[in-house]
Amino acid sequence: MASPSTLATPGPPITRHISPLSQIGHRVATPLRWWARSLPLRVVSTTFVASLVVLLLGGFLLMEQAKAGVLAEKRQSAVAEAQAAINRAQQQLYAAGATSGNVNVVLTELAEEVNQRGTTSRQYYVVLRGPVSDLRQTAGVKADSVPQALQDRVLADTDGTFLTYTTVNYSDPDQPSQPGMAIGSTLFAPGMGSFAIYLLFPLTEEVNTLQVLQQAVVTSGALLVVLLTGIAALVARQVVTPVRAARLAAERLAEGQLDDRMVVRGQDDLARLAISMNHMASELQKQIQQLEELSRVQQQFVSDVSHELRTPLTTVRMASEVLHDAREDFDPLAKRSAELLQTELDRFEALLGDLLEISRFDAGAAVLSPENVDLRALIEDVVRAAAPHALRAGTPILLHAKHGCTAQVDRRRVQRILRNLVVNAIEHGERKPIDIFLECDDNAVAIAVRDHGVGFEAAQARQVFHRFWRVDPSRARTVGGTGLGLAISMEDANLHGGWLNAWGRPGRGAQFRLTLPRRPDTILQVSPLPVVPRDLTGIQGATREVTRTLVAVPEQDVPVPTSDDAAPGQAEESEP
Repeated sequence: MASPSTLATPGPPITRHISPLSQIGHRVATPLRWWARSLPLRVVSTTFVASLVVLLLGGFLLMEQAKAGVLAEKRQSAVAEAQAAINRAQQQLYAAGATSGNVNVVLTELAEEVNQRGTTSRQYYVVLRGPVSDLRQTAGVKADSVPQALQDRVLADTDGTFLTYTTVNYSDPDQPSQPGMAIGSTLFAPGMGSFAIYLLFPLTEEVNTLQVLQQAVVTSGALLVVLLTGIAALVARQVVTPVRAARLAAERLAEGQLDDRMVVRGQDDLARLAISMNHMASELQKQIQQLEELSRVQQQFVSDVSHELRTPLTTVRMASEVLHDAREDFDPLAKRSAELLQTELDRFEALLGDLLEISRFDAGAAVLSPENVDLRALIEDVVRAAAPHALRAGTPILLHAKHGCTAQVDRRRVQRILRNLVVNAIEHGERKPIDIFLECDDNAVAIAVRDHGVGFEAAQARQVFHRFWRVDPSRARTVGGTGLGLAISMEDANLHGGWLNAWGRPGRGAQFRLTLPRRPDTILQVSPLPVVPRDLTGIQGATREVTRTLVAVPEQDVPVPTSDDAAPGQAEESEP
């Protein structure tokens, strides 16, 4: 008897803390899932983003070109106007005959006159540098509107006319500053030297023109983006609607509605897609009907042959029993022949029974007869019936059960599953102990049959349930199965809504786990037992386990597995 293990004391409930980063990730992932699952959304969003990018680039280039054109034209006119104003001022300065006494008066009058012309035409303002190195601005504009870099350049080079961009600051505090151009040159007074003159050209009209153009570009661009997005949505709907209809038709075909067809409209590629889908559905329906008819004929053939063989089998068995009862009066060769005949007739009869059962499953005629069953007592009955085979093979059988488990199952079918698993373990167990585990919870009950024999490859975990499949075809049967036991067991488990899983490794044995719902209306979620044997993973049950020897053999004939046979836990195979 295994020692009891320590029970874990329940702790306080664990509160999951969701970080803000996880919340942000969840909020971002939701629209991304929508985007990934919806083709129209991807088409519309891609068109919207692409149109927006193209219009932004186009609008930027258009505004840059418009700005360059407007400024170039303004610059050209400003230079021409400034040059004309400077020439007139120079002529007036020569004509005035300025002296050191009246030069300031002459310059002031000249500035006012030039400024008057510029103000009348609304083109420029004038700023003059007098003989005492101060700037004289005309009314309405501040002298600091002239950039210092332009002043330095004019003072350094008195023969040229220079232009730069600036900000025109007004003396009226209510009038905001405006971008503008500053043109500087030099005036010469006979006998008094040179004087700097600066003309300030505000760009108010040009700025207003560019703002109007920018508003027009933004408005027309936004309208164009909306129209392109709407067109993309319309086109996507026209394209996606037939594709979605094809998807729905394919899903209905997959559900078995083979008469469903798509509506064909027009003669374009989408119409040809509908025609192809309908043709495929028709051919698929025809092939499925042929396969169903062939399967029905095959099932009927197996059923009829099995039934028809019953009568001659009964006659042959009667004759065989007569010969078998009288075998002691025969010579040794005839006696052995009578015994072999009786054995093969038993196997032939079992094969016929299995074929009939398989035909019922294939025809969908198998039904459950659930009742409340004590599975521990059922395991003991199965092992008791298989005890002669286990004793002949020298294989002990141990039952590990914490407590009795009851479930509403079909007694006959579960008994057949366990008999097939136990006999299969005896057949391939190589005289090593067989362990049977029984556990249950509120929803499910699990039974695992573990042998330490030849085992099988991990890739063969599903093939073991195929009909007439054998791990080693050259291996002779010692118990005499039909090759259909595990296939029928899988069908019985599926009929209960349960699982039958297999685990195996060459040289480490195999384990078959049967999981059944405790009530017919229960849907299985998890099994109380793992698929991988516990002796390999080292994981034991949480409560005390009671071990009982159901079949015992002489001590000298029991090859007990050593710790060297253990290995690290393997991944589960054949999980549902």
